[in-house]
Amino acid sequence: MTLHDAGFVFYLGFDDTDTKTSPKGTGRTIRDFCATLPETYRLQAVLRHQLPKRPEIPFTSNNSSACAVIETDDPALGRPLFEAACNYLVQFAPQGSDPGVCLAERRAVADELVAFALACNGGVVRQDQAMAAASGILLAGVGGTNDGLIGAAAAVGLTRHGWCGRFIELGDMRSLPATVTVGELLTRGIQVASVDRDPLTPLPNDLIATGGWLRPSLLAGQAVLQVRANGDGRWIAALGKRGDKAA
Repeated sequence: MTLHDAGFVFYLGFDDTDTKTSPKGTGRTIRDFCATLPETYRLQAVLRHQLPKRPEIPFTSNNSSACAVIETDDPALGRPLFEAACNYLVQFAPQGSDPGVCLAERRAVADELVAFALACNGGVVRQDQAMAAASGILLAGVGGTNDGLIGAAAAVGLTRHGWCGRFIELGDMRSLPATVTVGELLTRGIQVASVDRDPLTPLPNDLIATGGWLRPSLLAGQAVLQVRANGDGRWIAALGKRGDKAA
């Protein structure tokens, strides 16, 4: 799957929608919100983006934000989508969270927002810097300190950047068995790339052991599953599961 090849595609960023005691993280929250949308919105994917874990940056557990990629037939549906997202977090984000929401049509994501998103990975940034970088698109804090608007803007910028993050929702990938063929992934728009030092090329009939946890990376604007060789015609997913909150 390539994220930049459709018509009207919106990037919807969420951040800081949880607390240390809430049962689900931001990734699960944005997936739950997208499940409430009418058929006029078509969910393409949801990505998780990592931000720095630094003592001077407030975060809950892993400091990750999330971005949903949503296709529509009408660009005017962007504002209602943003308002619905804000209202959802006002209603469902737990007390003590600092949620933020960002929305942009993919072609409206300026280089300045991408640069801001990359700067978020390098150190401390402020709300006013996020608002300046997001000029011309929709960005708001909807609770607490409103600091979540920083990560929400970063999620949109990093998705547009196309070289970081991992897919936590993409078609039916969550329902696939623990072992799949390379060809089955290719038909779903998921590329397969070996990260071994002297890699062979995974072939369509080769088997990949995912452990039931298939999470492709976003590389060059595409979904790419990184694998390591595990015998002749056999591969294993290079990135494994960690004990995070439900995503």
